[in-house]
Amino acid sequence: MKRVTPSRQLIVFVRITVMLLTCLSMQAFAEVHLPNMFSDHMILQREQENPVWGTDRPNQKIEVSIAGESVSTVADAEGKWRVRLPALPAGGPHAIKVAGSSTTTIKDVLVGEVWFCSGQSNMQWPVEKTYGADVEIAAANQPKIRLLSVTQHGTSIPQDDIKGQWQVCSPQTVSEFSAVGYYYGQFLHQALGVPVGLIDNSWGGSTAEAWLPRSALEASGDYDEMLELWDEQVENFDPAEFEAYKKRYQAWAKGGYKGPAMEWYRTVHPVNGQITPANIYNGMVHPLKGYGIRGVIWYQGESNRARAEQYRQLFPTLVEQWRKEWNQGDFPFYWVQLADFGKEIDEPADDEWAELREAQTIAFDELSNAGQTVIIDLGEGRDIHPRNKKTVASRLARWPLANDYGFDMACQSPRYKAMEIVGSKVRITLDHVSAEGLWSFDTHEVIGFSISGADKEFVWAKARIIDGSTVEIWSDTVEKPVAVRYGWAQNPKVNLFDRNGLPLTPFRTDDWPMLSSGRVK
Repeated sequence: MKRVTPSRQLIVFVRITVMLLTCLSMQAFAEVHLPNMFSDHMILQREQENPVWGTDRPNQKIEVSIAGESVSTVADAEGKWRVRLPALPAGGPHAIKVAGSSTTTIKDVLVGEVWFCSGQSNMQWPVEKTYGADVEIAAANQPKIRLLSVTQHGTSIPQDDIKGQWQVCSPQTVSEFSAVGYYYGQFLHQALGVPVGLIDNSWGGSTAEAWLPRSALEASGDYDEMLELWDEQVENFDPAEFEAYKKRYQAWAKGGYKGPAMEWYRTVHPVNGQITPANIYNGMVHPLKGYGIRGVIWYQGESNRARAEQYRQLFPTLVEQWRKEWNQGDFPFYWVQLADFGKEIDEPADDEWAELREAQTIAFDELSNAGQTVIIDLGEGRDIHPRNKKTVASRLARWPLANDYGFDMACQSPRYKAMEIVGSKVRITLDHVSAEGLWSFDTHEVIGFSISGADKEFVWAKARIIDGSTVEIWSDTVEKPVAVRYGWAQNPKVNLFDRNGLPLTPFRTDDWPMLSSGRVK
């Protein structure tokens, strides 16, 4: 049978007809549309103007009203619109009415404190997997705490919306929510007496560069080699080879990690996974940027531990870039320093985890309106996810309570300030120590210091507290000390605190070469 081929004129006619019908359909069914984060049960940040945005017909007038106030605008040629709601005091519930080519109403809207909770698996770690979870979940009837969990989505293309909507905190909704985020919000709600909104935007195993836009990494000029390596990996990606390696890795892990070591990051999809530069930013940050918040809490770094030297710049770049993207000034940015984890060492040595913690501390010194929470005592050697998340959140909550909400309390852990060599001993002066001074937890012996001479060979040191903020360190085997380190290991044995129960921040007095020097990926 002869094949009948439609004429070119007929094809053109059909295409034009489809286009016209599509346009008519769009006009007939066009309606005001809001991204998913603007949903029932949402919370607006109190005492500041809050952006609200969406889409409608091109050039359509939009009016948004709340609590007797209204603002209006006109959608642009692409149908996009944005308004800023007037500042409101804490309270509610309110309704937000959005009127355009159609009308939609967002119900049960509260006004209070909104915090963005981000990072990798230790931020993602849910309430149901923490110590005392059954009690915490049973007691989670907190109708003025609202939760938004952002579905994990990695992509090379910036998105305009997320999957996920606000929920009222309850025993039914809290169990899978970020434990650090929930406990943090719980402390703030109880202290402030106002509604609290928490946005859980975290992804286990993620790298810092995945949370940054590609343009920011390119503009820096410090990450060109890293980007080139990633571009090659994406371009040469073989799905079959990827799946085969992942199966071998899973079998290796199931068999107790015996035999030659395998690389976990090779089991993460290079195109849409959580370690590729810009992927998480595009899928999970870009859609939310601008949503009114008080600030950010962050718990990440494990996946960058082999590149601590790079992290010294990368992490501050992330903080400053997010502040720029939000266009809300230098909002508070508070993070958790890496906990202790892994095998305890017999002798002092250089260590990647210690270098990453140092990079986090350096970022703290460089950034404004920032804070670091030290948890070097709360880790678990057998589990990279320590389950005492409530104490982590308690220490983290000290930062906003002291800095943003006017409570008179300590928030910063003791820090190294100065060193003085006195004969064969070293005296370390510490800063940010409580008025009651220092104390060694559990034993009178101060544990965690090592000391070195000019040979750069560190040995364990003896130490004693001299006064409220001074510690003397020495070793019988080092006659002429030149450097001291404290807590310098992946899982160090340490026990020095101030009387607030805040642990001494790990530190080193030397600046000798790092294990991570020059690593880019």
